[in-house]
Amino acid sequence: MQTSPLSSIDRKILLLLQHNADLSAAEIAEKVELSQSPCWRRIHRMQEEGLIERKVALLNPKKLGLNMTVFVNIKLSAHGRSNLDEFERAVVGYPEVLECHTMAGESDYLLKVVAKDIDSYERFLRDQLLQRPHVQEAHSHIAMSEVKRTTELPLD
Repeated sequence: MQTSPLSSIDRKILLLLQHNADLSAAEIAEKVELSQSPCWRRIHRMQEEGLIERKVALLNPKKLGLNMTVFVNIKLSAHGRSNLDEFERAVVGYPEVLECHTMAGESDYLLKVVAKDIDSYERFLRDQLLQRPHVQEAHSHIAMSEVKRTTELPLD
């Protein structure tokens, strides 16, 4: 489906929703100086067009005991379509993996992994990732601190 061009009001609506998806259509309409019905129609259109994929709650990993974030570069030994598909299917099933990106360059994938501590990460690495048939190398980069974490996309 082709998306409509974004007006300045659409951008304002998206910025508000990115910051707080709990806002009602009436609250958003007031903030963008639009009546409620046209505001709701714009939101609905942007959902239909796929601009708004879904609304979620963002959880605090530290308060849930997930104290480590690790970025893992994965290099596969073979790059056939079935090898890539098998690895990607496996990764999708690991709840510890928050993100998986295919990469250009020295590694094939970059994973963002959360764990309770170094021991639980090591178990995940040894028992899951390194057990995948075509994983040749895994290089772990442990995040020391978090400087910025956002899901808000720049819309300017």
